[in-house]
Amino acid sequence: MAKKRGTSLEEHEKRKLNKQNLGKLGGIFRFVLPYKFNFILGMLFLAFSSLTLLTFPFVAGKLIDAASGEEWLVNGINNIAYILLGILLIQSIFSFFRVWLFAKVSERSMRDIRIALYSKLVQLPMTFFDKRRTGELISRITADVSMLQDTFSTTLAELFRQIITLIAGVIFLMFTTPKLTLFMLGTFPVLVIIAMVFGKFIRKLSKQTQDELAAANVIVEETLQSIMTVKSFAGEDYESNRYRSGLNKVVNVALKAAGFRGAFISFIIFALFGGIVAVMWYGASLVASGDMSVGDLVSFVLYTTFIGGSIAGLGDIYGQIQKAIGSSERVLEILEEVPEESTADFQMVPVEGDIIFEHVAFAYPTRPEAQVLKDINFSIRAGEKVALAGHSGAGKSTIVQLLLKFYPVENGVLSVDGKPVSQWNLKQLRSNIGIVPQEVLLFGGSIKENIAYARPEASEEEIIEAAKKANAWQFISQFPEGLDTKVGERGIKLSGGQRQRVAIARAILKDPAILILDEATSSLDAESESLVQEALDELMKNRTTIIIAHRLATIRKVDRIYVLKEGEIVEEGTHEQLAIQEDGFYANLVRLQFAE
Repeated sequence: MAKKRGTSLEEHEKRKLNKQNLGKLGGIFRFVLPYKFNFILGMLFLAFSSLTLLTFPFVAGKLIDAASGEEWLVNGINNIAYILLGILLIQSIFSFFRVWLFAKVSERSMRDIRIALYSKLVQLPMTFFDKRRTGELISRITADVSMLQDTFSTTLAELFRQIITLIAGVIFLMFTTPKLTLFMLGTFPVLVIIAMVFGKFIRKLSKQTQDELAAANVIVEETLQSIMTVKSFAGEDYESNRYRSGLNKVVNVALKAAGFRGAFISFIIFALFGGIVAVMWYGASLVASGDMSVGDLVSFVLYTTFIGGSIAGLGDIYGQIQKAIGSSERVLEILEEVPEESTADFQMVPVEGDIIFEHVAFAYPTRPEAQVLKDINFSIRAGEKVALAGHSGAGKSTIVQLLLKFYPVENGVLSVDGKPVSQWNLKQLRSNIGIVPQEVLLFGGSIKENIAYARPEASEEEIIEAAKKANAWQFISQFPEGLDTKVGERGIKLSGGQRQRVAIARAILKDPAILILDEATSSLDAESESLVQEALDELMKNRTTIIIAHRLATIRKVDRIYVLKEGEIVEEGTHEQLAIQEDGFYANLVRLQFAE
């Protein structure tokens, strides 16, 4: 559903309050356990606060009786008024500590949840990310955790407060004014049942409104993510009309819901105040007959107000807990995911760079029926430069992803230095592989941070040296802030050639045994390509290098070329050997690319 309608809908999903779903919310409580002392203390202050406030209506009634001349434990209107102020002061102190303690628990436990979520996310395998949208995952760590934070900081506290107020208030009224209390309990449940039925229908319409709004928000998300495509096809009017159509649906459903909500509110006002009038009429009759004092009637009305407020508040709290269960379910779903294998036993080991593929076949887990690689066999000796050529979709990038252990090799054997990649520690393997991708996406920090990402402990001198070898220092040194220049989101403040050279500097600093160049110069102008190619030549020295290329001019100097077609190696050899084969697949590619 999230993939179809966007992540906004997830924030409004509710779950039924049954034992299974409450257990999911309970699964989040393990993050509260380290702060259980503050939580229990907060619950005690909550109970004290609620019970203290419940004495207010009783004493207020005695104030009215004192004005009528009746005696109580304390005589005089002023003294009773002081007691009322004292009750409010004590209750306020209890409330302050309750709010403060619950805030300490919720802020720290939600911090722990976010850390656990993020740590788990970055450790999950590529198969997990293949099945989910980025926006959905961001929603988990932001909107869902915020919902849980509201639940632990306010909703749970309000739930217990309303329950204490409801139960203690009814018990107190049964002792002080039993006749009037039984009359009230006979009228209120009917109103509550009608309100719940009506409210359930309105909630369905509200959910439908949220669904339509989520669908409209997907249009905005897609448009902004592909704004260059929209503008290049002059699709502004089309997208505006598409969004307008989506919002019109939202308005139609929202107005329908508003009509029912208006009728519901009108009914509640009439029925609620009608019930209050009935109770007050009966109470006035009891006062007139001498069965009840005026002060007791005032106390009863105040208690009834408290109880009515608790019943109304429980409806909202019920909805909030339903949402929290949905959020906890989505958070736990990620926390229970199986991560990539542990990197805990990582040790820096020297790698020669020998690579062997033996009868490797592969299909992506999301598309098991489509075999991307079919019986791949080739070997690369340490220090050799090998190119993978072929049309898009032939399997070139998949070979690299298997080498990086993004996906498990299920058929055949892929080994590095004679050891199957399945037996390599993830961090050991990847720390010895450097990659310069076709589309370089830099982090939004400084140039220095982006280069040092390969080796965070590197000195500034080492970073500058790497930048010089990558032909990047010539433009970095011209910036007023030098290495501290911010590159902007995804490196947008740098040109394509500059981003490529920063990526090459990062690879040089990493000093990997195995280097992967994925179409590294495919989208550059002639001058930038010349600078980047010079930097790449420096980078490739004494390293096992795999070059993925559509542009065959970039791979003429490699030791060997493997030509892939529909997941199979159809030819292998040097550029000169393959180019002269009259009916060869590679020779045909050469003729197509170099035709006048």
